[in-house]
Amino acid sequence: MTKYIKPLALLVSLVMVTISCETDFNNPNAATEDQVFSSREGIFAAAVGLQQLYSTTGVRWILETPAITTREGGITTTFQNMIELEDGGAELPNFNSNVQGLWSSMLRVMKIAEDIERSAESIELEAGTQTGLSAHAKLFKAMAIGSLSQNYEQVIVNTSNDNDAAFVSRIEGFQAAIALLNEASTLLSGTAPSDEFETSITQGNIDLQNTIQAMIARYQLFSGNYDAAITAASAVDQSSTSIFAYDAQNQNPMWARIIQNDAPNFKPRDNFGLPDSFVFEAGDGRLAFYLIPLDETNQNGLPIEDVSGFFNEITEPIPVYMPDEMNLIIAEANIRKTAADLGAATTALNLVLTDTDDPFDVNANVAAYSGANTAEALLDEIYKNRRAELFLTGMSLEDSRRFNRPQPSGSAREFTEERNRNFYPFPDIERNSNPNTPDDPTI
Repeated sequence: MTKYIKPLALLVSLVMVTISCETDFNNPNAATEDQVFSSREGIFAAAVGLQQLYSTTGVRWILETPAITTREGGITTTFQNMIELEDGGAELPNFNSNVQGLWSSMLRVMKIAEDIERSAESIELEAGTQTGLSAHAKLFKAMAIGSLSQNYEQVIVNTSNDNDAAFVSRIEGFQAAIALLNEASTLLSGTAPSDEFETSITQGNIDLQNTIQAMIARYQLFSGNYDAAITAASAVDQSSTSIFAYDAQNQNPMWARIIQNDAPNFKPRDNFGLPDSFVFEAGDGRLAFYLIPLDETNQNGLPIEDVSGFFNEITEPIPVYMPDEMNLIIAEANIRKTAADLGAATTALNLVLTDTDDPFDVNANVAAYSGANTAEALLDEIYKNRRAELFLTGMSLEDSRRFNRPQPSGSAREFTEERNRNFYPFPDIERNSNPNTPDDPTI
């Protein structure tokens, strides 16, 4: 993070403690939640803390958990949570720390975002600072809901202090996220974020408007609203980037899981974890970008590689989204929409395959598509390229289901299966406190 955060470190810590604890203890020396959110300094610290929470703790669970389930990664540890994830099947317990961590961290993000949005209008702020804070909060709440909807069959879209939050279907979750993103876009269209907001909160790392449009495109695709997905993806400036920035105190969470102390919890799988039937050209630049050849297998016999790309340095930034995701959305949506347009899909796919100037240097730089001009063949190619282009971005489980990859059997330790679950069980921490928690999915 940048210099602005350091003077606010104590206040950020206070904010995080104040609004993330599930049990309240009476501490006469602690600021109340209302006090934290009633001042300019407090709400700025909350916004910085929100971004920090999502980019460190949240990103760890978002990226790591489905990566193991869908074979993007193979475990290299004896920690029980990782063993349970790789074993998978109906036996995956509700108390698994990844299952719990993904759920609880996203609810914490949602709660902070709700408090910021509720409080921003009551504090005297420059107009562009106020809209920036509100749009920023809506964006992060939407991303939290979206991450839950990608991994759980039913989700919460509004938190409750009484531990009785209602559940909705995952598709309704995506729709709630889209509604928040549209509200955020409208706010920014009316009043652009102030220099104060951009200097103090996003610090030049996150392009709010383009990120909002990218997330709208993503969730419209996942919702099956294909024309809307194409419109949103086409509106994203693909030369713009948004990143989560890290420093020695706020470390790249994947570096901490794969590299730190030479004690990796998992390593990436060969061929991005795809079956051998998906063949990449030897010169595909994404292989060298993400993977370092390693002639080894993990304890379950799964071939693994060393990691590169966005994950091999303690301060390496991680993209909030990949620009070429927009081309892949346009390609897929053009095939799946009512009046399929295979020509438009192929054109968008070729922008990914022939890319040589990606802002993050994730360049396939291979020949244009030359396979069969059928929806089935094109969708297979799009799936393959999503796996390579969007490697370790948390979307592999959503993609595996959406592209109708082989169903898991439900048995544990079936390591040849492409994914070992469809959705995660609801964590005990939610079930034990919220009477509205649904039954777990079968698999």
